[in-house]
Amino acid sequence: MEQTTLITNALIFDGMNEKIVKGNVLIKDGIIQKISELPITTDEASTVIDGTGKFLMPGLIDAHWHSYMSCNTMMDLLTADAAYTQFKAGLEAERTLLRGFTTIRDAGGPSFGLKRAIDEGLLTGPRIYPSGAIISQTGGHGDFRAVYDEPRPFDCCGLTHTEEIGAAIIADGVDAVTVAARNNLRLGASQIKLMTGGGVASLYDRLEDTQYFEEEIHAAVQVAEDAGTYVMVHVYVPRAIARAIHAGVKSIEHGHLIDEPTMQLIAEKDVWLSMQPFTLEDNTFPTKEQQAKHEMVVHGTDNTYRLAKKYKVKLAWGTDLLFNPANTKNQNRDIGKLQAWFSNFEILKMITHDNAELLALSGNRNPYPGKLGVIEEGARADIILVNGNALEDVTLLEDPEKNLSLIMKGGKIYKSGDTSKTNSIH
Repeated sequence: MEQTTLITNALIFDGMNEKIVKGNVLIKDGIIQKISELPITTDEASTVIDGTGKFLMPGLIDAHWHSYMSCNTMMDLLTADAAYTQFKAGLEAERTLLRGFTTIRDAGGPSFGLKRAIDEGLLTGPRIYPSGAIISQTGGHGDFRAVYDEPRPFDCCGLTHTEEIGAAIIADGVDAVTVAARNNLRLGASQIKLMTGGGVASLYDRLEDTQYFEEEIHAAVQVAEDAGTYVMVHVYVPRAIARAIHAGVKSIEHGHLIDEPTMQLIAEKDVWLSMQPFTLEDNTFPTKEQQAKHEMVVHGTDNTYRLAKKYKVKLAWGTDLLFNPANTKNQNRDIGKLQAWFSNFEILKMITHDNAELLALSGNRNPYPGKLGVIEEGARADIILVNGNALEDVTLLEDPEKNLSLIMKGGKIYKSGDTSKTNSIH
């Protein structure tokens, strides 16, 4: 039997408008049925949650999360038993939801089984928009092979370990990229993820690299468009960003080393920029080369956000925590960092409504049709209740254990303080 919940006397932020109202919200069958400033009555047995003095808002959305790679180290990825690494991902999924993240877009990795287990109620976790295996060129940001592994023509000589577990696939040439993208869709991807530029943690490339030819990127775009969805790409530098956009990509991930003409191009082509407010203390890398690349990205963050605001680019937010299990607990901390560039309202809108708009680009491949990221009648009931007004102090979201008294996904309560009771309301 579906749960019916009535939240009373809360300050309601709908995800879209800066003005908040004090009111009541009725949730039934996983959907927000009614919102009213007047008392709501119902003839059904309900869980009543007193929201007096609390801030009701849509569940948080992380548009660039790695549900598998965030909680496993690089050594785990390359050497550990696959069952062990998936157990870790299952545990982390529950922690992710209890941090208030009711939805994440998985930016690459073996998350199909995890998503299914969560959707079927076998595990607890957020909604997952999966990309499947990262698609990378030889020597690209997704090439995790050892130096002694021989490059080989696509599909000729058996799979590498990371391909076997669905983490990353090496695909060179239009035909190989086409097959890789189609296979990810076959397995359940809601969007396609390509590596089209150099990265910080990768071993064989430079941050300034442009990766994949335009025709290779366009092949993935064609596959995605034929399936009603889109391509997202890892990329930092102007040349590589422009190439991806000309090939038809709809979501630029990172972009921290962008220049002004390229930001203008993003705005003109109505492309999304999915950013992360990286700081030096976010990660420490094992080599000087990797640490130097990390510093380059961090130093470009301010310029990128300022240009994005100047040209009114469609901005999304994500964390991109990777290969550092001890750091996943800091997922919420990146929310407060956004205050260097945005008002509290702009931040709250970005991490709810705006991120949901980006995820909805998956169109025919959207695993969760319906409205996400908003508090409105008919929307999915993904809701959090904050102990305090997050419009006045957005940093309240950085301590979810202390400051989130209610976490609800699809109308089901996963965390509730001592403010709820079950009544028959007439």
